[in-house]
Amino acid sequence: MMKLGFVSAILPDLSFEEVIDFAAENGFAYVEVMCWPEGKADRRYAGVTHIDVSSLDEARAEEINAYLDSKGVKISGLGYYPNPMDRDDEKSHFFLSHLAKVIRAANMLGLNQVNTFVGRDQEKNLEENLEKFRQVWPPIIQYAEDNGVNIGIENCPMYFTYNEWPAGQNIAYAPAIWRQMYEIIPSTNFGLNYDPSHLLWMQMNYLRPIYEFRERILHVHIKDAKVYPEKLDDVGILATPLSFHSPKLPGLGDINWGAYFSALNDIGYDGPVCIEVEDKAYEGSLENRKLALIQSRDYLRQWVVK
Repeated sequence: MMKLGFVSAILPDLSFEEVIDFAAENGFAYVEVMCWPEGKADRRYAGVTHIDVSSLDEARAEEINAYLDSKGVKISGLGYYPNPMDRDDEKSHFFLSHLAKVIRAANMLGLNQVNTFVGRDQEKNLEENLEKFRQVWPPIIQYAEDNGVNIGIENCPMYFTYNEWPAGQNIAYAPAIWRQMYEIIPSTNFGLNYDPSHLLWMQMNYLRPIYEFRERILHVHIKDAKVYPEKLDDVGILATPLSFHSPKLPGLGDINWGAYFSALNDIGYDGPVCIEVEDKAYEGSLENRKLALIQSRDYLRQWVVK
């Protein structure tokens, strides 16, 4: 049975132990734990460090696992979402080096899941980026395989802000591109961290790919999105996405969650489903962000058990 978790990025104020305490006290089975490098982030929801993989050693890994066991909570995966194919070679090297540390940390913790982005060189077209992908990503997936770790790519184009738009910072946003990626890297350790909200606001079918890519869905994000037709009519599909849609809590947007969970049941998915809160209406305080998770939990219990 699918079990419910959440993405720790929405609780940057809390320590790892406090995040796990909150999960245990509120009936969450999983947490996707953010593992950004320590320091300032360049975008919202980034830069959160609940496990510092740069300093992680066996002793700290044992402490983390003992704490999880004591609370009855599991880590669904380690999360780090930079742009590994950034056009700036120095940035790309840094992101890739830290991603390798996250993979190694997952192995140390006895985990088999790391979630991230493929990335994109914003000065290159899609075909050129796929050639760059062919050079950059096979060694990453091989390193993950060697460590017994799966890599789940979130299907978000990352072009919400003007420094990201219009090319975006992640090519892995559409089924046509996923097919090409999996031809280049057929490894079963390489799959999707599936988020239906991005397909919805891009005006795409968010149910059909579940069936085609059933073997590639390694982890699931639960985030809703609301498209405002009058705004879309005004600015058009080529505008920055946040000018015509908003991320919402589950049940407050346009996703048909009954159909979504029915599709996941159809393919036999029984992994974690993790709430990702990016609803600005709930960002005013820590208490509101906690409330967002609890409200989402209560809504999703129609389909998901603890």
